[in-house]
Amino acid sequence: MKNGYKTSDYQYTGPVKRYCQTLDLRNDPKLIAEYRRRHEKGNIWPEIIEGIRSVGILEMEIYILGTRLFMIVETPLDFNWDDAMAKLSTLPRQAEWEDYMSLFQQAEAGASSSEKWQMMERMFHLY
Repeated sequence: MKNGYKTSDYQYTGPVKRYCQTLDLRNDPKLIAEYRRRHEKGNIWPEIIEGIRSVGILEMEIYILGTRLFMIVETPLDFNWDDAMAKLSTLPRQAEWEDYMSLFQQAEAGASSSEKWQMMERMFHLY
């Protein structure tokens, strides 16, 4: 999008941590279209949104280019990724959602979110 993306209307009261992750989808246009549809507002299961928020995630965005997904997660500074992902994997419908999403993703059925999404290393920043 050449006009960019508006950032969240929510203003944090202090600095946040940012995590960037990547994952590949199966190279099937019909599956990719359905994956996109499943992530439209109103189509994500409410328990999944509630779970993401309940573990302390402030903001989450997913971008797509072809089969490549890129996710940005913003959290409070005291956020512990491993603890949060362990808790998230136990929440209602989370395992069911991850199994369903694995139909679209290049991932094994039964894999948790933290097993599928690969953390990226920041190698440059402007500021």
